Amino acid sequence: MKMALLNTPVAGPIQGRLAPAFGLLGLLVLTACSRGPEQPPLQVELLRNLSERVGARLSGGNADQPARPPLTRAALDEIKAPYIEVTIEKNDVFAYLSRQQLRHDDSPGTVAVWRTEDNISLTLRDGVLVASRNLGNDILSSSALVDGGADGPSHSGARRYHIRGLDNGAWQLDMLCTRRDLGPDPIIIVERRYPTRHIEERCQPSQPGRGGEIVNDYWVDSPSGRVWLSRQWAGPNVGYLRIRQLTTGG
Repeated sequence: MKMALLNTPVAGPIQGRLAPAFGLLGLLVLTACSRGPEQPPLQVELLRNLSERVGARLSGGNADQPARPPLTRAALDEIKAPYIEVTIEKNDVFAYLSRQQLRHDDSPGTVAVWRTEDNISLTLRDGVLVASRNLGNDILSSSALVDGGADGPSHSGARRYHIRGLDNGAWQLDMLCTRRDLGPDPIIIVERRYPTRHIEERCQPSQPGRGGEIVNDYWVDSPSGRVWLSRQWAGPNVGYLRIRQLTTGG
């Protein structure tokens, strides 16, 4: 991925029930982070545009995807809380998620839970997606090959996914993953350049016939170790998510 592509939509088909849900959730989260009459004019216009597009889609009107909001770094700097932008790659449906929890447990790394107002959530361990809720056929849990140092996968090895089935049961997917450092690959996120390294995690099923290859990509900040951008598999129903850190709250 080159720098010029980071703000470019990716279009394609997706199951219809996910598109209106994720678009509406983006609106709800943005509404939650507005700050009353003193909020920047950009935020007011952004909310108005999203409201019109989401309303048309839910009523069976215009099927076109909403345009990506015209975010600016000045507007993002006004938001004093951590937010990520999550895009379902299949059709460029996006939402903004706020960080609801940050914790440590018995495994290496820091766990961050990100959530929309409508309770869709993603759980990341050192920037690696390990669980999702309310997206459909969710990742109930997944191991992450992290060591608690820099974010993103730190080594190669086995990863195990537990995925919710259509019957509300769960099935297990065992993968063998290889980590590769593809070298310096700076990125730009909303007018700000980050000196990142591109880390690739390429996973093959440990048993033949138990799924295809999964390729996760992470752009990790060289000085801080933070994952600013990633493309990660979120299960067979959703496919790949693009996750970019917009604000850190610090």
